[in-house]
Amino acid sequence: MVGIATKGQLRMSFLRWALVLVPLIVLVGSLAGAVSGSGETSWYAALEKPSFQPPSYLFGIVWPILYALIAFALVAVIQARGSRWRGAAIGLFVAQLVVNLLWSPIFFGMHQVSFAFWWILLMLALAIGTTVIFGRVRRVAAWLMLPYLAWISFAALLNFEIDRLNPDAETLVVGTTSTQI
Repeated sequence: MVGIATKGQLRMSFLRWALVLVPLIVLVGSLAGAVSGSGETSWYAALEKPSFQPPSYLFGIVWPILYALIAFALVAVIQARGSRWRGAAIGLFVAQLVVNLLWSPIFFGMHQVSFAFWWILLMLALAIGTTVIFGRVRRVAAWLMLPYLAWISFAALLNFEIDRLNPDAETLVVGTTSTQI
């Protein structure tokens, strides 16, 4: 027996995928940042920042929201079983997500500010490609990717400026204070 799924069945399928992928992508993204020591480390605090640098707490608010949006975009694409672009879109999404997850360890963990700038440009290029292909599969998926593209563009500008203001960032060693009693 061959049948077409009802609207209710399609909604439930979307909900099941969303209940798994949205928390998973948010969790993996948060863990990548936490494991790499992103945030206010002594090394990062010692760097000169551009005047448009937002407060550190804002990153902890924005990234989970962005990860949730791109996860919903992925779910919309996964649900488009008839699209010939679906496989390529999912593959490109995974590639850009892996590049995204590796940026924090490169920048915060290894202190490779210059390399991190080129890495974030790769991330941006892959995210743009993902958004374009998502648009061919489901227009709503492309729209859900736009805030992510905007934030990555802003993050690339921040990365560039931090690199420009701190040409010695890779070799910067923050001294420890010690007291003798």
